[in-house]
Amino acid sequence: MDYRELIDRSRTIYRRSDVTPIFAHPAAFAALVEDLVRPFLDASVGQVAGLDALGFILGTAMALRLQAGFIPIRKGGKLPVAHDSETVTDYSGKAKTLELRLDPFPAGTRVLLVDEWVDTGAQAKAAIALIERAGGVVVGIASVTIRENPGTAELKAKYRCHSVV
Repeated sequence: MDYRELIDRSRTIYRRSDVTPIFAHPAAFAALVEDLVRPFLDASVGQVAGLDALGFILGTAMALRLQAGFIPIRKGGKLPVAHDSETVTDYSGKAKTLELRLDPFPAGTRVLLVDEWVDTGAQAKAAIALIERAGGVVVGIASVTIRENPGTAELKAKYRCHSVV
């Protein structure tokens, strides 16, 4: 089954689709990962950073495909080690804190940011701030969906952004 069919089937009354059924279909999941990594195969990615929580699933699979490491960017209050944090107002208007452990990679490491949905771009911008403060170089953003709006346009102007839906 094609992963796009699974996404279409899962559309809800909300703005988003539930992508988790894709993970239960190995061929569809593999095709999704391949489509997400394709534009970054030549980007010399050293680490893939995934946003909590579905970015962990997609990002880990993409890191394996890219032969890169994986770095989780956690929701606030989850990291049990020393970390940097960034607070942002998300698409719902609520404040949200993201955390990245200290010294997650050597300075200059090329990092691909992954999430399942980029709505306003605010969360991606917070993650980028954490990655860049840690000395990483963001080579792009990959997501199942990246909405069109001024916040995401700003990201697209600065970074290679790729979505499949």
